[in-house]
Amino acid sequence: MKQLSIITEDRFGVVTEITEALAFAGVNIESLDAETLGDHVVIIMTVDQYGPALQTIHKLKNMRVVTEDAILIKLPNEHGALARIARRFTDAGIDLRSIRFVERNADVALVAISTDRTEAALALVADYLLPGG
Repeated sequence: MKQLSIITEDRFGVVTEITEALAFAGVNIESLDAETLGDHVVIIMTVDQYGPALQTIHKLKNMRVVTEDAILIKLPNEHGALARIARRFTDAGIDLRSIRFVERNADVALVAISTDRTEAALALVADYLLPGG
């Protein structure tokens, strides 16, 4: 799965600007995390139409977009499950760029992970990959 990371200055209405532009372009946002870091906002999202979303965001003023592959894994929703996965990456020397809980219920958690080496990371968590993913 592809994810978009948008970095822009923190200003009033920036999330509204992005979400309205995507809505106007007919792009559905599947997940979105927004965080203010000092004078900037970092927004990480997945969408149903990657190409049109990227084109739309590139047209917006003062926004930098970084795209990357994210691996979607299914973990048991239990104490230490994420720590065990994180340890695998550390032991293999693979840098974790982002980790996001996409969905969570009493039994399982769907987690999106992006790394500096996607192919190696896929092999590392093959036992947790979603079928067809």
